[in-house]
Amino acid sequence: MAFISFGEYIDGKGYKVLDERRMRASAGIMLLLGLIAFINGFILREFMIIPYISGFLMINFMIGIFINPKFSPTVFVGYLFVRKQSSLPIGAIQKKFAWSLGLGLSTIIFILSLYLISDPSYFDPLCMLCLICLLLLFLETSFGICIGCKLYYLLIYLKIFKKPEENPNCMGDSCDV
Repeated sequence: MAFISFGEYIDGKGYKVLDERRMRASAGIMLLLGLIAFINGFILREFMIIPYISGFLMINFMIGIFINPKFSPTVFVGYLFVRKQSSLPIGAIQKKFAWSLGLGLSTIIFILSLYLISDPSYFDPLCMLCLICLLLLFLETSFGICIGCKLYYLLIYLKIFKKPEENPNCMGDSCDV
């Protein structure tokens, strides 16, 4: 296994894969953290926790994208929950794209949350971005639907991204290029 790599090669696959069970467990942990931040901000009007959670998620995505998802805290903790289950390999390239979108959203939320601490007028755009993140994480966790992966394949279909030589699989073989 390469230390710095988004995914790994396994026998029978000509592309890098990730374990979908770990990734879905990671999404569930991120959903829980996002709900904690959202409840604190939206219901309790306590904004101090939002930069901490969004900053953690931003760092989590950075570790996963730029080093290796296995070392991101949420994937590691998720692995502890699913380690006795059989691995479910899925293509890594579309997950890397999805995680890049997650990094972008969490970075914007982190920056806005720093302004929110002293200026409550930032709450509405921050709240909308949080709801989008929560919806994406809910779809991934509950139904195995990765919207970032779907966007990746849409960009291939629109010929914005190059079609891979070998089509990496999605959860339930739901992606066609």
